[in-house]
Amino acid sequence: MRRITVAIHTYEKALALRTLLEGEDIEVTLENVNLEIPGFSSGVRVRINESDLPHALRIIENRELFQPVPGADSHIILVPVDLSERSYKAAKVAIDIAAKQKAQVVLLYSFLDPYIAGNLQFTDSLSYEIGESGARQQIQDNATKLLKHFSDRIKAKIKSGELPLVRISTEVVEGVPEDSIVEYAKFHLPRLIVMGTRAAGTKEREIIGSVTAEVLDEGRFSVLTVPESTPMEYSLTPKNILFFSNLDQNDILAIDGLYRLYGGESASVTIVHIPRKHRFSDGAADKALRRLGDYCSKNFNHYHFISVPVSHTDGDKEFAELQQTHNFDLVVVPNRRRNAFSRLFNPGLAHKILFQTDIPMLVIPV
Repeated sequence: MRRITVAIHTYEKALALRTLLEGEDIEVTLENVNLEIPGFSSGVRVRINESDLPHALRIIENRELFQPVPGADSHIILVPVDLSERSYKAAKVAIDIAAKQKAQVVLLYSFLDPYIAGNLQFTDSLSYEIGESGARQQIQDNATKLLKHFSDRIKAKIKSGELPLVRISTEVVEGVPEDSIVEYAKFHLPRLIVMGTRAAGTKEREIIGSVTAEVLDEGRFSVLTVPESTPMEYSLTPKNILFFSNLDQNDILAIDGLYRLYGGESASVTIVHIPRKHRFSDGAADKALRRLGDYCSKNFNHYHFISVPVSHTDGDKEFAELQQTHNFDLVVVPNRRRNAFSRLFNPGLAHKILFQTDIPMLVIPV
């Protein structure tokens, strides 16, 4: 197995990086740069197997996500629920993934204190008269009962063998849904967040208030969206994947994240690049796409890669034509965290796909 140098640090920093990488099951060796006079070395090489490079880069580029955090548990898959059928579909997909990943599923439900919420409207399931005395406790108790009923429905399917055997736990928290999801994820660092979404036309009308969009904007968590049009019997094991490329090293990180989630299953991956103006010439972009495809074919051997350049002049039309031709069952988007101004006036690709299509989407932070 070929070994490569991923970083050169002082001894203390190299030791810390080795500890971090080995904590993620990456084999690491340290080598002195100055082999003639080791005691006076100017640095230490951190060397790994070439096949581990995408995973190692993802850890190094997002080190804060992999540092030990009190209460963190990367073996959970988080499913925020609103007790609707689309949440049930999202939970079913999460359970299928958790069974393969040997993870547990956490169902998260948030409620609002009426005195804080003011005139905000509750969901239908919580629309009952509340007296001033003990109002908050009454809402919390009712939310807990509703979530238990939702959880019991899922557990009954597990007991009957209709769903795989996975540990299910529940959490009821107080707060605005999108804030509650982000805060819970920051503390527990779930492996994946699975969220049910409305149909495309409905999502466009609710673009300002979309909980899923707010979680995507945080840009620090892997999120899988499951549209409500997804058939109830559907089990998300993608066979035909569309991957949007930025033509930088973050593509490798995102494909590695996809492969770690679904790499045990063979699939066709179509890599599409929608160019930004003046960044690449057509020839340079085509060459970079081919090199990316060649690298991925060599290192992610369960997948078959196809590279397709797309013009920036009519990307939406070409995307629709690609979908009609290939019938993708999953879209993968590398996602960078962006400031509020950029999100408002120049929404990212993940936003556009979320509101315009009904294809499950995996958004991976890079």
